[in-house]
Amino acid sequence: MRGWKRHGSRIVVRLTVGIGLVALIAGGPLGSAAANATPASVPVAPALPFPVPPAIPEFDTDFYLPPQSVVATKKPGELIAARRVHVAALSVIPINVDAWQISYRSTNTRGEPIPAVATLLKPKGPAKPGPSKLVSWQSAEDSTAMYCAPSYALQQASIPGQLTGSADSSLEVLQITSLVGAGWSVVIPDHQGPESAFAAGPLAGRITLDGIRGARNFAPLGLRDDVRVGLMGYSGGAIATGWAAELHSQYAPELPIVGAAEGGVPANIRALVDLADKNAASGLIMAGIIGVSREYPELARFLQRHMNPLGRALLATKNPLCLTYQAALAPFVNIKGLVNLPGDPLDHPTPRKVLGKLKMGSNTPDFPMFIYQSNPDWIAPVGPVNELVRTYCADGASVRYVRDHFSEHITLAVEGFAPAIVWMRDRLNGKPAQTGCMTSDQGSMALDPTTWRAFVNLVGNNLALVINQRLGNPPRVP
Repeated sequence: MRGWKRHGSRIVVRLTVGIGLVALIAGGPLGSAAANATPASVPVAPALPFPVPPAIPEFDTDFYLPPQSVVATKKPGELIAARRVHVAALSVIPINVDAWQISYRSTNTRGEPIPAVATLLKPKGPAKPGPSKLVSWQSAEDSTAMYCAPSYALQQASIPGQLTGSADSSLEVLQITSLVGAGWSVVIPDHQGPESAFAAGPLAGRITLDGIRGARNFAPLGLRDDVRVGLMGYSGGAIATGWAAELHSQYAPELPIVGAAEGGVPANIRALVDLADKNAASGLIMAGIIGVSREYPELARFLQRHMNPLGRALLATKNPLCLTYQAALAPFVNIKGLVNLPGDPLDHPTPRKVLGKLKMGSNTPDFPMFIYQSNPDWIAPVGPVNELVRTYCADGASVRYVRDHFSEHITLAVEGFAPAIVWMRDRLNGKPAQTGCMTSDQGSMALDPTTWRAFVNLVGNNLALVINQRLGNPPRVP
């Protein structure tokens, strides 16, 4: 069986990078059946005492890569292990919340059991009256190595993202604090899985849904049976969010998901490759090609057979890198020219079939969606998102779609967050979304005054983070 054990073919390169980075900081090396929601009793290991740094996932195989024989005995979402962790912004500034990591069973696109890891955050203070609220936040990991995963990047004393290149996961914590500050529990799955299969959307969707199952199964998180769940993610995180939304009714219909908010949506991976060819995003999109080939071995064989020496050298060099270095290495490359085939290599039966599996729109989400997109977008083109929304709406979905004409892909991650959290708050509070679809074109989403309070709360929560104030629900006054 293939599965996560294939890491062995790449582990030397990854560990070389990991050892060097750890030494730089620490001065030396460091050692689809549903799982019905009955909180499992797995031992919860204590957190490492600060300033002991956590091991990078490549060295932490007991937790990240448990034996296949153990994983196979579990149901999707069933817990394998759990431990307390200290989380921090930028690896240094402690976040005053209760935090754990869980290892749980998920399933890859071939139906094989795989391990997965997620980080759980619980607000401080007594729970608010009414249903519990849980947000599954899918980070834009966009990387091809395990040490880039959010479960590692979020830990205090981890190697800073500015060094590893996982800057996006490190910076997204500033948005995650707003979710916890609103009194919501948060689950952050390592949705690329044990193979770091960036851009393999159907896999990411399964891992995301099983992460929600795992969070519900973890008693210390304190979720009630009436919990309401939301999905949020941007860019690479929208790959996991969108696919989780589409797979929900088939893969995990028992999960009480009330809405999904996603932006910068890579709705059609082929369109991203077409746009990135010879352009600034080619380095990032090549990382996606690596990630997809890890989940779809037929694509890996195609690349091995038809890529020219320069292409193979570039992919080997990019194999163990996180987002920042992926994007910086080999921009403006003629991606299609790296394949020794006449015509457009994406029209070859193998890549055409694989990329067809990654195109969103094959299933319509059975809960409301909030989708926001820059127009134009130099990484995830707006055309396929327009098509996706039309497909959903033709099938009776509830979709609020906003096109922002002032922002581009990176700036919209910031400007679109406040409108997304306002929309999600209404869903978690039980306010119905509109029936049918509504599309609007805006100069800038940041100019919507109904979202300014959410921007202020974002700033306030991060100021509270800096001075180590607890995030969550205020104490009850007798």
